[in-house]
Amino acid sequence: MPRRILQGTVVSDVNDKTITVRVERRFAHPLYKKTIRRSKKYQAHDETNSAKTGDKVSIRECAPISKNKRWSIVLSA
Repeated sequence: MPRRILQGTVVSDVNDKTITVRVERRFAHPLYKKTIRRSKKYQAHDETNSAKTGDKVSIRECAPISKNKRWSIVLSA
């Protein structure tokens, strides 16, 4: 099964080797057809501490690294 890849914005880089990424998805409301934005935050592993707050990054599913980290950074977009 392929690993999911999501794109989002780094909202926190305070922790060592960990970033928090906000991933936004847009979809049409089933009844009213208005476009709705929903976002979710993911903890991702950043081995080199290269991503900074505000950067656009891609994250990929990986094996669990800690209690909350199941994603790793692929590249900065």
